[in-house]
Amino acid sequence: MSRAVKVDEVWGKRILDQVEGLAFGTVQITVHDGQIVQIDRTERSRFEVGKWAAGVQRKERSGR
Repeated sequence: MSRAVKVDEVWGKRILDQVEGLAFGTVQITVHDGQIVQIDRTERSRFEVGKWAAGVQRKERSGR
């Protein structure tokens, strides 16, 4: 039988703190026996392909 997870004000604030300012990424909440025990935040950086590819081409041409 599963237990309902209780999210009180403290855990709600902790979760919101992790989500704030996150442009790309994930927030993972780990629950054991109906209790939140861990919050993991993975932040990703996205780059425009055109700018990245131009940087690679310049390095290849210069022999670096």
